[in-house]
Amino acid sequence: MSKNRSEVKKEYLWATEDMFASLKEWNDTFEKVDKAIDFKKYQGKLGNKADFLAFCKEEEKVLYDFEVLSVYAFMKHDEDAGNSEYVSLLSRTNDLGMKFSSETAFVVPELTSLSEDVLNGYIADPEMSDYDYMLKNVLKDKKHVLSEEGEQILALGGKVFGGFKEIFGMIDNADLNFGEVTVNGEKVKLSHGTYSVLLANKDQKVRSEAFKTYYKAYINFINTISQTYVGNVNKDVFLARARKYGSCLEAALSSEDVDVKVYDNLLASVESALPAMHDYIRTRKQVLGLKELHMYDLYVPIVEGAELKLDYEEAFKLVKKGLSPLGEEYGKLLQRAHDERWIDVEETKGKRSGAYSIGVYGMKHPYVLLNYQPTTHDVFTIAHELGHAMHTYHSNKYQPQAKADYKIFVAEVASTVNEVLLLKYVLKNCTDNKLKKYLLSYYMDMIRTTLFRQTMFAEFEYIAHTDAENGKPLTKDSMNAAYLALNKKYYGDGVIHDDEIAYEWARIPHFYRAFYVYKYATGIISAISIAERIYNEGEVAVKDYFKFLSSGGSDSPVELLKLAGVDLTSTKAFEAAMNSFKATLEEFKSL
Repeated sequence: MSKNRSEVKKEYLWATEDMFASLKEWNDTFEKVDKAIDFKKYQGKLGNKADFLAFCKEEEKVLYDFEVLSVYAFMKHDEDAGNSEYVSLLSRTNDLGMKFSSETAFVVPELTSLSEDVLNGYIADPEMSDYDYMLKNVLKDKKHVLSEEGEQILALGGKVFGGFKEIFGMIDNADLNFGEVTVNGEKVKLSHGTYSVLLANKDQKVRSEAFKTYYKAYINFINTISQTYVGNVNKDVFLARARKYGSCLEAALSSEDVDVKVYDNLLASVESALPAMHDYIRTRKQVLGLKELHMYDLYVPIVEGAELKLDYEEAFKLVKKGLSPLGEEYGKLLQRAHDERWIDVEETKGKRSGAYSIGVYGMKHPYVLLNYQPTTHDVFTIAHELGHAMHTYHSNKYQPQAKADYKIFVAEVASTVNEVLLLKYVLKNCTDNKLKKYLLSYYMDMIRTTLFRQTMFAEFEYIAHTDAENGKPLTKDSMNAAYLALNKKYYGDGVIHDDEIAYEWARIPHFYRAFYVYKYATGIISAISIAERIYNEGEVAVKDYFKFLSSGGSDSPVELLKLAGVDLTSTKAFEAAMNSFKATLEEFKSL
């Protein structure tokens, strides 16, 4: 039974008073920001250097307060979603955000309309150094921006373009009836949540029934889902061509300033490592002692009864020890997060589930939300979320406001570096063979699901969009065939490729945000490469890693990763991650 927040020790509640001492102070700041959102006087004047700089400074000043208002409201709401006062705060900041977006909607179109000479002059001007990377992106995208009339037409289509995702969401979350399965003689209603739990059930019959029943719901709606996804892909093709991109892939990666070569490297490098994945699948079958390994057997634990059952304080101390390769200053900062109440630790009534880290430029420090339980997963979650927090802390400390926010492409790197370093520490100091096997399997499953599986998703997206671009009709049969072929390619002959798995593409919500999932794979590849380098090279690698942590969004994310020794335009980082997987598998087999 969850506690009330009043029952939790103060040291385990995050210190939101570091943002606002009272709701009165929040309301006073809200009124100040509301009055300050007025930028019309700059419209039509951004081609003048003095006016452009004045606008940037004024906008930053307003953003500084607005973002802290928003984060505070978001965090208070997540403390207790049933608190009507906190719901009101969140609603008010959302309305304020829409007002801010409306008031600044003229900025990008106006900057884009400036001549290349003016933009290049701004970029080269030392007084503009805080904004040079933003302006470089404006210049890069200039050739893809339409006339004012054309942009207005595309803007009017915004809700239409987003409709495919909404339709799928309605089908997936409201219309599908997943039915029931029998567990221990009792009927259990199947849902997205119970499905993942049942796939870890010890009884293969339960796993099989859950799998077949779950997919039956998608198969019953496959015609509607197929047409929804085809419409989404055709929308991507239309927008890419309207903006004069060479492909949908190029259009999607350009939005985060990522070279298409990174995507190509990912697909090629993972394909070369598939023999190790196939070996892992055969090993899983052997360890589980199954006559046949099915797709629904890939989530059941292969090592049971071995957990890091630590209370929060013990877990935090372990995380600090595990991250000690990052140096004394990093350790002191972790301790500050603990002592200064950056972390909301315990599950309480009405509190948001899961975990996250949040922070913006105007805050004294980032925050972390946990719902800590004494499990291995939650120990690693501490390390993971503190990785996000440290990335935010260093970026805000060392970058100007305009360059502090890092892109989603690198958002999971620091968090995963922490997880890998912690895992290496625990494995090195572990004397319990069962726990060691459990941790090795934990790491392999992390790589399998985050690297191999997400890359398979990425390849499916690439095939679907390329077919559409080449005028090849996308149908449920063609997409099922493509997906089943990929499943056989990635998982090998050690597993039965059940008929239902051909329909898996039809249940992936991320496919409605094209070419997003590959970032999970490149994120873990980058993190493993960095962690391995820290272990092998020590202080030199740590110094390079801190350059990355402190770089925010000051350049292309691919260029910023090079600061930490990761070049995703070559194959070295990919090979390091694959070698780590192979070495882990060999160690597991030896035990």
